[in-house]
Amino acid sequence: MTKYPLIRKIYLYLFAMIGLVLVVIGVVRLVGLGLKTYVFTNADTYYEYPMARPIKTPTSDTGTKEEFIQPTKEEVEDYNRKQQAANREREAAESIAFMVVGFPLYLYHWIVIKKDKKEENA
Repeated sequence: MTKYPLIRKIYLYLFAMIGLVLVVIGVVRLVGLGLKTYVFTNADTYYEYPMARPIKTPTSDTGTKEEFIQPTKEEVEDYNRKQQAANREREAAESIAFMVVGFPLYLYHWIVIKKDKKEENA
């Protein structure tokens, strides 16, 4: 354990920093999600051109004819609402994952650093 003290210190501080960065990224993303949800409500609104959908209608001479019906305004709004909710849930899950991985990584390495410092001073 005391064979390479400089490499050990570099390793511990590096991984403590990586864990802290992951936690900070997760918190920043969650704050951004909260701002988009409650303050800037149009920040994650995406506009799409609604696509027409084909339907087959019977005709007297050839059997069937394919026509296109445009989606209704309600269908488009419902789709956009569902898409927006799914995007928010995806972003929240990723942010929480950053924090769940980053916090223990930081905490473990920081505790080892503090323990090593205490042993050095004793």
